[in-house]
Amino acid sequence: MLTKQQKDKVISENRVQPADTGSAEVQVALLSERIGQLSRHMAAAKNDHHSQTGMMKLVGQRKRLLAYLKKEDSARYEKLIQKLGLRK
Repeated sequence: MLTKQQKDKVISENRVQPADTGSAEVQVALLSERIGQLSRHMAAAKNDHHSQTGMMKLVGQRKRLLAYLKKEDSARYEKLIQKLGLRK
């Protein structure tokens, strides 16, 4: 689980406008942070199937948000995946 300080840091680094908290970029960055935490947890607790299911749901949600962003504005999509170090 992300603490308030971690969440505020991720939001401030990825916002598009000064008061932005819900843009696709912010949502993808928050999901990526949670997925990273869960993947570190899964390395230690290999038999935790409930957390694995939750992580797969988060990965799917992030995938849908990235597909939306790519469809709407491919320049923002490319910038975001470079910034977060996701794929390609």
